[in-house]
Amino acid sequence: MRSLRRIVAGASALALAGTLGACSAGDGVPTLTWYINPDDGGQAEIAASCTEAANGAYRIETSLLPRDAASQREQLARRLAASDRSLDIMSLDPPFIPELAEPGFLAPVPDDLRNTDGIVEGAVQSASWNGELVTVPFWANTQLLWYRKSVAEAAGLDMTQPVTWDQIMEAAEDQNKQLGVQGALAESMTVWINALVASGGGKILENPDAKPDEMQLGLDSDAGRKAAEIIGRIGSSNLGGPGLPTADENASMNLFQGDNGSFMVNWPFVYPAMQGAAPEVIDDLGWAVYPRVDAGTPAAPPVGGINLGVGAYSEHTDLAWQAVACIVTPENQAQYFVTNGNPPSNLAAYDDAEVTEKFPMADTIAESLQLGAPRPQTPYYNEISIGLQRTWHPPNAVSPDTTPQTSTDFILAVLRGERLL
Repeated sequence: MRSLRRIVAGASALALAGTLGACSAGDGVPTLTWYINPDDGGQAEIAASCTEAANGAYRIETSLLPRDAASQREQLARRLAASDRSLDIMSLDPPFIPELAEPGFLAPVPDDLRNTDGIVEGAVQSASWNGELVTVPFWANTQLLWYRKSVAEAAGLDMTQPVTWDQIMEAAEDQNKQLGVQGALAESMTVWINALVASGGGKILENPDAKPDEMQLGLDSDAGRKAAEIIGRIGSSNLGGPGLPTADENASMNLFQGDNGSFMVNWPFVYPAMQGAAPEVIDDLGWAVYPRVDAGTPAAPPVGGINLGVGAYSEHTDLAWQAVACIVTPENQAQYFVTNGNPPSNLAAYDDAEVTEKFPMADTIAESLQLGAPRPQTPYYNEISIGLQRTWHPPNAVSPDTTPQTSTDFILAVLRGERLL
């Protein structure tokens, strides 16, 4: 794969470092290194708890990955390509899992961890490649539709029923309000495009297991054109605010909790964040499943989160999977949600009393995760995602008449090696 070949070129420098990892402590207890994504300390707490529960069979130490997903991907891919033996357990962003699974960088998931009963569908899909579970779901994430009750009431919307993008755009326009969406030149743009296309019944990538020169994109379709119509309308009519071309999740939240806020699509982290920063908004705050593109078709909300993989070159793969089994218990997932705000992938965790008390929208999150659609699952995800960002930005330049075809041509040319990102 082209992207991995570029990464492997720099991997040899890490080979020596890899021989030093996954060692045992002086007391003879094997040490497992868990490479974690940044959080509020929850993964380290789980590592300590599972170390204690192991009764001397192993200990888990955590090592912090970079904050942004692209840098996490690059570091892990380089080290795996160098056969780094210290990569025991890894917290993996779902879109990059196929790229690591395809060349055999991930150890096979044991049979006792393959049971996906009670795991939200979106997480199962994102943890799989070629129809097989290659990682284990840990926490899952999804975007909800957050709304100001006063705005929805003034628009005459019954928020106990599904609403469409057209309805919330009209409600915002009629009341001179703005929508909280993510229009920055970043992964959040890919998330938005994918959710719109999938909610319209389409797919960005039609044949994810195809070779690059045989890939077929579904952007130049009714679903793709409707997605472009929605993004272009929000961008050109100032519905997303003047900062839309650089708006990330935090900027969207700030707009939503201001005087011009109306509706927002965003991850559940915004609830505790607004409780602290804008408590006056909470009494006017409602939530629902992601907006529909078509009134008769259920939405396909974004899916994110973290899945756990074990490095194929780890010296302790069996122990690492034992540790993973401890990490992903419903009790640990519930505690992680309560303390760090990251939703569980196991439905049993949503019955926890602390979860329902701290996150009253927990059932809506679980429903959304059952409906969710992962981003394109392919070893060439990086090329597709960046290609989408380059051709669907800025939002005010997106047109249903031209953008889907232009985007298709550009991405396919990149995949064939005829153009550079």
